Amino acid sequence: MSRTLLLTLIIYALMLAGLATLRGEFLGLALPFVAYLLVGFWRAPEKLDLEVHRTISNERAAPNENVAVSIDVTNRGANIEELLLEDEVSHGLIVRDGSHRHLLSLKKGESFSWMYTICGPRGGYAFEGLRAEARDHFGLRLSSHKIPARSELFIFPPLTRLKYVTIRTRRTRVYSGTIPARVGGAGVEFFGLREYQPGDPPRWINWRASARQDETLYANEFQQERVADVALVLDGREKTNWFRDRRSLFEHSVLAAASLADAFLSQGNRVGLLHYGRYLDWTFPGYGKVQRERVLKALAHAQIGGSPVFSGLEHIPVRFFPAHSQVVLVSPLHADDLETLIQLRARGYQIMVISPDPVAFEQAYLPDEPSVKLAARVVRMERNLLLKKLQRAGIQVLDWNVAQSFDQVIKHRLGPPPPLFRVVGGRI
Repeated sequence: MSRTLLLTLIIYALMLAGLATLRGEFLGLALPFVAYLLVGFWRAPEKLDLEVHRTISNERAAPNENVAVSIDVTNRGANIEELLLEDEVSHGLIVRDGSHRHLLSLKKGESFSWMYTICGPRGGYAFEGLRAEARDHFGLRLSSHKIPARSELFIFPPLTRLKYVTIRTRRTRVYSGTIPARVGGAGVEFFGLREYQPGDPPRWINWRASARQDETLYANEFQQERVADVALVLDGREKTNWFRDRRSLFEHSVLAAASLADAFLSQGNRVGLLHYGRYLDWTFPGYGKVQRERVLKALAHAQIGGSPVFSGLEHIPVRFFPAHSQVVLVSPLHADDLETLIQLRARGYQIMVISPDPVAFEQAYLPDEPSVKLAARVVRMERNLLLKKLQRAGIQVLDWNVAQSFDQVIKHRLGPPPPLFRVVGGRI
């Protein structure tokens, strides 16, 4: 029951008692309550007119990194005797230092500023506004408002810098890059011989081949290196990511997708991202730093989800991917995925599967018992058989034990090719 309602009931009760008994003492007892109520209404706060500015020290942070939030509030209206200010912190964020709530008095034209520190897991967080409650000292009237002050904080997944990731697609684009295009021209690796054309650099002349002809010069032709279309597919299905005690491999998959996207974009490729889980979240392909920002924002929002429609990979929208492009699937894999991946390979797509090892991941949390070892051995044999079937279909597979760092696994399996020539004694 509010204080105003309680005072009103007391005043009416005393007045009714005085009228019923014809005794003025009851009316005299009601006068202090009436005065209290009138003074409270007279000093009650008017409509709030507050100006709010929020500043976030770093709008793009790493998981559990401290981020400072500064709030500046200016009173453009009448004096406020008692004002409660509360910044609406998004669910999932933790206030590590300071407070997002303050109780104060604010005169007309006066300003108040404070700062607090937050942190949280990977995700995208929105600050919608500031909640303000004003009341008089008597606590009779309360005026509550939500003042809009929208801000956003993106906590990006951890990123492992990869120097080089080897991919070989059947189709490349016209721009220069790092992927062999199977087309002769300017490049680094030897591709073949052709007749010397006016304008070719003299150093391209193959003197050994030309010496066998009387009047014809031959020049070396090198393999052109261009950029390619790369489609990253992040598997967010429940049946492939949830394990015992709600442990998940999904954060490792997100790390791998973020690192691969950064590496492919750094090499000049056009990269798109498809989050496949509860729904389809497609980030349209693009180049450069702007596309990197889009991909990381999409990965910040990525979550595990279940859907009867997308429980299998057969509903992957292949029309999103350019023909003969490179498709990189980041998934722990399920036995039902074999047929779909083979069909994608048959359509001409170059498939690469980055598969966090679910067997080693789950076994690390189970007791070291003979029954557990036997079960792990059986599951390991089934997984190895699945991976071998994928490899026989021409699909490149990288089995990643998440106990190892992702950059070391990539460097060992997908690092730069060895140099073709070796300098010995000052000669090639």
